[in-house]
Amino acid sequence: MKDFMLIFIGKEYTDLGLSPEQMQERMGKWFAWSQKMEKQGIVKHGEALHPEVRQISGPNRTVTDRTAAELKEIVGGYYMIKAKDLDAACAIAQDFPDFDLGNTVEVREVMVFDNF
Repeated sequence: MKDFMLIFIGKEYTDLGLSPEQMQERMGKWFAWSQKMEKQGIVKHGEALHPEVRQISGPNRTVTDRTAAELKEIVGGYYMIKAKDLDAACAIAQDFPDFDLGNTVEVREVMVFDNF
């Protein structure tokens, strides 16, 4: 089994104008997906991320504060999962609860460096 990161990219619920009830319903879908993966033994861990973003860039290490409202899309969270290969990891990502909101899952294999 290999490790993969599912990276959740898109708009924040508040930026989409979801009501508190709609957000609660969404969270129920997330918890159900997480529990399904936990029962299958494939999710290692995951977290949601705050919408505030601080970017540091360039040779002068310029610091810029950003918010979700300023950015088209943000990384809203991630899961670390175990899967046989990239195709299997992509199959797991098919249950992502926010596809219908236009959000995206980026699936990336974790690179393993052998002792060198």
